[in-house]
Amino acid sequence: MKLWGSRGKANGLWQGIQRKPVLTSGALREEKTLKIGIKKSRWKFFWKGLHAPWAAVILLFLGAPVLSFSQVSRLTADGYVKYLASTTKFPLLTTKRLNDQLIHMRLNTHWYPVDALRGELDFRFRAYYGGSVEKIPNFINQIKSHHEFKQLDHVFWHGGKSIGYGQIDRLWLDYSRGNLEVTLGRQRIAWGTALVWNVIDLFNPQSILDFDYEEKPGADALRVQYYTGPVSKIEISLKPGRDKKRSVAAGMIWVNAFSYDFFALSGVRNNRWVLGGAWAGSILKAGFRGELLLSAPPNKSTPLPGLNLSYFGTSIFEYNKPVFSSVLSGDYTFSNSLYLHTEILYNSNGKLKNAGVFYWQAMQAGMLSPSRWSVFQEFSYDITPLLRGSIFWILNPNDHSSVAVPQLNWSVISNLDATVIAFSARGKHFTEWGDYGTSAFFRLKYSF
Repeated sequence: MKLWGSRGKANGLWQGIQRKPVLTSGALREEKTLKIGIKKSRWKFFWKGLHAPWAAVILLFLGAPVLSFSQVSRLTADGYVKYLASTTKFPLLTTKRLNDQLIHMRLNTHWYPVDALRGELDFRFRAYYGGSVEKIPNFINQIKSHHEFKQLDHVFWHGGKSIGYGQIDRLWLDYSRGNLEVTLGRQRIAWGTALVWNVIDLFNPQSILDFDYEEKPGADALRVQYYTGPVSKIEISLKPGRDKKRSVAAGMIWVNAFSYDFFALSGVRNNRWVLGGAWAGSILKAGFRGELLLSAPPNKSTPLPGLNLSYFGTSIFEYNKPVFSSVLSGDYTFSNSLYLHTEILYNSNGKLKNAGVFYWQAMQAGMLSPSRWSVFQEFSYDITPLLRGSIFWILNPNDHSSVAVPQLNWSVISNLDATVIAFSARGKHFTEWGDYGTSAFFRLKYSF
């Protein structure tokens, strides 16, 4: 497979290097100079996208072994290498299946210069090859994690059927002294108690169907935490944007009482005030969790330009009443390893029909689903000590569409896992899951 396809930016230069014959010594020197120039230009393009402070922190990490040569434990690293083969059929895109291969590599570096300071720099690289790159319009933008200021990413190559893409998705420094902890940089701020949908997660909302990105995207943010006790704290977090309609600022209080964890929060997200709360505990040895969020009407936000969807219903951003969202979650593990998990999600402004059409509007509005109601049900069981099987469904009771996700996970040897997973969606056109399609995946993951 060529690194540079017919559509690659450096394709012309690459073809120029491969051109034969090269007969004279002068021509040979010219060819060598051209090769070196291309290599330098690739790194120049990468570093050009980094703002000076980010670059300084990266260089600090790279120089950490020199700074701490006397104590090797001050810099540690781990990560994984994954291979994912998939076949997918999207009804609205093509009648043919899209077959893809993905190599996914991740390196996590952890730095401990002094007791009160620690840092992290994580880099992930993905190489795609197959029908999705070729057939899905603007595929590269769909695999990127978009940030307000610096992306800290680089497209190493982009051919007709292949893409090589790398990004720094964690880059932070953490200072702690006594009960105070301050974290600055690209980090994961995970608020919420439920296991599938977290309506109070204002900074990093996640999707359970994005199974190959366990770490989830980070946010460029400042996080200040003050621990008032072993299981209680006060937290203030700020994620700046280019303007107030793209910024998030919120505070949260966490307390423990009656064997339950309780959370209360308030703030502003994308120019909309938010008030919320959550809890986590147990009833008769079964986990019991919940989250509540009240937010200003979506018409306080400005949607990104898109298609006119008025034929299918009223835009989510025309909703002029406060929005109430909630989730209830319960799970239980039997002595024979059988695990049951149920969650219910509610959105007061959710769609009762044509929910699939409004998916992207819902994501822009901070909703976890475009529908009024969503139900999640999971069963899992240890078939053998090394083989676990599971299946879950997500059902939209309003339009009767659903997606089923069966999965088998096998621990082959130490640090090597094999996974088979499938998505099977059902429903009419324009329902939440009716046009989602069907997919099957095989994954090998080696961790180090």
